[in-house]
Amino acid sequence: MPKTVEEAPGSRRAGEERLTGDRAAQHYAAIVESSDDAILSKDLNGVIMSWNHAAQRLFGYTAEEALGRSVTMIIPTERLDEEPVILGRVRRGERIDHYETIRQRKDGTLVDISLTVSPIKNEKGEVVGASKIARDITELKRARERQELLLREMDHRVKNLFALAISVLRLSGRTARSASELIVSAGDRLQALARAHALTLSHGPKESPQAARPTTLHSLIESIAAPYDGREEDDDRRFSIVGCDMEISGPVISSLALLLHEFATNSTKYGALSTPAGRIQIHCANHRETLVVTWTERGGPGVVAPTGNEGFGDFLVRTAIAGLGGEISRDWRPDGLVIRLSIPREHLTA
Repeated sequence: MPKTVEEAPGSRRAGEERLTGDRAAQHYAAIVESSDDAILSKDLNGVIMSWNHAAQRLFGYTAEEALGRSVTMIIPTERLDEEPVILGRVRRGERIDHYETIRQRKDGTLVDISLTVSPIKNEKGEVVGASKIARDITELKRARERQELLLREMDHRVKNLFALAISVLRLSGRTARSASELIVSAGDRLQALARAHALTLSHGPKESPQAARPTTLHSLIESIAAPYDGREEDDDRRFSIVGCDMEISGPVISSLALLLHEFATNSTKYGALSTPAGRIQIHCANHRETLVVTWTERGGPGVVAPTGNEGFGDFLVRTAIAGLGGEISRDWRPDGLVIRLSIPREHLTA
């Protein structure tokens, strides 16, 4: 009977442990290669020792091009001073978490990344290198910038609206004969502002956060005129808007909203909108560098130029026109009032 070779005690167990270790190394290597994050390692001199597929996708260099080269090849010139600081911290055994910086691709373009750096130690516990995980945060930074822009715009708009609201309430109180009259007049004006600013807001989940968007002149006029029209059929509508349309944004929206609201309110009291047959045409035209809006009333009672002290509406109109750098004229014709409003086009998107 042939003599069997006895295995040394523990040799099978040691072989199994080595096999397990090999499998574990292969498993971890597969994880690194399949990661969506760029993962690389370098020695304490900054020389690249490993480079996964995600690093190639992010920076544009293949592993063959990167291995053995200094990691400074992906660092912009103006940020080269970051590498000695990072290596110094790694030598002290420190870990760097989510350090946001900028790196350079092979084609020279820059990319925003979040960088995590961890020391690599040998069997004796000595630091011999560093592993780096880089994540592309370009879209994250863009989202942050959009959010910051939105918040700044909201802050600016809210402050402006509060200032307008306070002015409306304070000045309305000068001419109101009762608390109820003040509530009605100031409330109507604030609602006009709310309708105007609703046109500039983003709607729907598909729209990313953004600053107030511009609207158009016709859209603004329709929004302010809607409560006074009350008709659904085109042939029976009391307002008609003709002429050119154009984009408007910024403070001009509030000013025009208040102006148009005052025109419509006065018309319901004294002009075309005070009778069922009354109609108003609003004509928009470009005259070189000036927008001219002509408000023409027909079908109402006979009108005459008002006399007496200036009311709040007149004061508001005069203030709004001055703020826009524009001019206003009124023609009190027997068959209806004609208002001509002129505004420099450069102020329409201020």
